Amino acid sequence: MRTIFDAMRSHAQSAGDVKSISDQTETLTRRDLLARVAALASDLRRLPRVIGLFAPNGVEWVIGQLACVLAGKIAVPLPTFFSDNQLAYIIRNASIELILVGQATLSRALQSGVDIHLIDNHRYEWQPADIVDGFGQVIYTSGSTGNPKGVRHESGQIAWSAAALAAATDAHESDRYLSVLPLPLLLETICAVFVPQLIGAYAYFDSRAAEAVGRSNPTELAAAFERHRPTTSVVVPQLLRSWTGELLATGGRAPASLRFVAVGGAPVPAALVTAAWDLGIPVHEGYGLSECCSVVAVNCASERRAGTVGRPLRGLKVSIEEGEIVVDGPSVMDGYLAQAAARRPWRTGDLGKLDVDGFLIVLGRKDNLIVTSFGRNISPEWIETMLLGDPRIAFCAVIGNGESYLTAILIPSAHGSAWFASASEKNVHDMIAECCANAPDYAVPSAFILVSLDQARDAQILTSNFRFVRKTLASFVTNRSLHMTDRSKNVS
Repeated sequence: MRTIFDAMRSHAQSAGDVKSISDQTETLTRRDLLARVAALASDLRRLPRVIGLFAPNGVEWVIGQLACVLAGKIAVPLPTFFSDNQLAYIIRNASIELILVGQATLSRALQSGVDIHLIDNHRYEWQPADIVDGFGQVIYTSGSTGNPKGVRHESGQIAWSAAALAAATDAHESDRYLSVLPLPLLLETICAVFVPQLIGAYAYFDSRAAEAVGRSNPTELAAAFERHRPTTSVVVPQLLRSWTGELLATGGRAPASLRFVAVGGAPVPAALVTAAWDLGIPVHEGYGLSECCSVVAVNCASERRAGTVGRPLRGLKVSIEEGEIVVDGPSVMDGYLAQAAARRPWRTGDLGKLDVDGFLIVLGRKDNLIVTSFGRNISPEWIETMLLGDPRIAFCAVIGNGESYLTAILIPSAHGSAWFASASEKNVHDMIAECCANAPDYAVPSAFILVSLDQARDAQILTSNFRFVRKTLASFVTNRSLHMTDRSKNVS
């Protein structure tokens, strides 16, 4: 991380009055940001090693994150949208001894029983001490197969990834980054904090948008992008779907200032990508996982290939072994918390292939593979991505292991709820067939269940970051009536 702080010092010395970061309440120049980070880092040097970071997206969070780096601490982001039970689990599991908090999160943090330290936005130290080695970050995965696991990045993975992403995305000092994803997501930390600080760019943190995204209720995204007119940003597919929906509803277009919008975190429907480009959103698909510091491959601005997630970041070795994506290089994690060191190369558990030019195509999770009673192998993500191309569907999952047909679990979007409320079973089956027109008959779901987002949460078939808990889906479906077509009895 020394490279990043050397860059921050250099930027502060050469043009210290240039804006560095902003949120709804304040703006900091390069010089002011470095001085505030240095002041907090001075406090942290004598405080415990493992520190939780619990603040809304914005200036406070960035100061806390960078101070942990400067003081050589192990930082553990605590999402503000997590429940108290989830936060308590992470605090215990990571052995957090101190929590850095903002004003908005102070009252919740006081309930944790852990010492807290308020991020003071009014202290400066104009001569920062040298960086203390030892920084690391523990990132908690989604927990789709049980309690989340802490992923350790303590050997320079984050700094390496920031530099590699800056190169892959042609990041420049003139960039204006708009942050709308929660900062506890490692990808957002890298793209919104470390890349801009490395290259001297500006970042705006829209805390209201990030909180809404964390609770899966993104609104007025088109207005936020138009208001701030950034050059770059990162979104997830659900966010991209909401953004394009708003533009289509109003007849608007994305701001012409945009040059690069990365999208990842889940498969992206081809129809959604096409719609985004038509509306002026320069979408570039990428792929990664927490165990490989969030990004393995991304489509570059100069050589994007539709239907792929781009080429691997320069410096990573990606191979396909028995259909599984295998990664080796400096971004592979140190290991899971309280477990043995990670073995390299890292077997991702994702299925994929490389085309003749080295562009990566992701096919789904190896352990999610469905084998029907006719012996057909089907990746559920393949069909789910097709279904999610319809804006009436917010979330979906496909099951059918050992069955003669597939069942789609559909959660309507806000836009689609009214349509589903008045649609007949035939209407829904026709929609499914249309979405899956490019799939063979045996892979088109012949049965479906409609579930509201609240029902899915209550049944605990969705994680807090809205991923399906697949091991619970079969029993969930067993207790409910299916809407089936006649062909579900003889699909082969």
